[in-house]
Amino acid sequence: MNVKTINLKGTLRSLDVPLIMGILNATPDSFYAGSRQQDEAAVVRRIEAILNEGGTLIDVGGYSSRPDADDVSEADEWARLEPVLRRLMRDYPDVPVSVDTFRSAIARRAVEEYGAAMINDISGGSLDEQMYATVATLGVPYVLMHMRGTPRTMQQFTDYDDVVEAVMMYFASELRTLRRLGVADILLDPGFGFAKTLEQNYTLMRALSEFADRFEEPLLVGISRKSMIYRLLGGTPDDSLNGTTVLNTYALMHGASVLRVHDVRAAVEAVRITRQLIPSE
Repeated sequence: MNVKTINLKGTLRSLDVPLIMGILNATPDSFYAGSRQQDEAAVVRRIEAILNEGGTLIDVGGYSSRPDADDVSEADEWARLEPVLRRLMRDYPDVPVSVDTFRSAIARRAVEEYGAAMINDISGGSLDEQMYATVATLGVPYVLMHMRGTPRTMQQFTDYDDVVEAVMMYFASELRTLRRLGVADILLDPGFGFAKTLEQNYTLMRALSEFADRFEEPLLVGISRKSMIYRLLGGTPDDSLNGTTVLNTYALMHGASVLRVHDVRAAVEAVRITRQLIPSE
């Protein structure tokens, strides 16, 4: 088996053991209220929780991407991100930080000024035509996610003939562009919840192993407490931990290399258990 790897802050990390990316939202309006960190003390508590529970990466976002989210200016996004990035660089310099942004200027400042190790772009470059070239210049790993439209409009664009084929074709096309520009480390995120109906999300999840087999790039799965869980079960984000763990476990057993989560401990335990179930090569 070809073991997938990723370069994090100059260290080549094997993804034979999947990594856990803990979410730190520096936003007032993320869909899951429990993930919003609005003051310095809360940010530090969240960082410590992610690390103590076994997280490898911290994904910091300053722009809510929930459906129908309000637009946030570049200045406001940076004002939310900068204090968090400053604290991470000062007190946790060895922790790989991913920045959740679709703006190339934010990506550049985060990497050049605060040592961010990865850019996580929900738009796959579609909302900023300079993003691909910027990431190539910065030389950091890039999360290529599938989405149509914007966070405000994305649920209007779910008219796929075949959602699995559409996402696969999208990845194949964008990977060619990124490779030509010299982007070396790319992770693929099918974009669960982004321009997908509930049924399409589960169709994609059932096809996850097809993505793992078709592409050499590692798969990142982010389904933590999303509506594909609580709408199906008739709950809310607050009571969706069990459903999240079920889907994360399925994803791990079908090719996921990175899980982006709110609940780090549960995800780490899912990794440990699935590794006992999957025969070693």
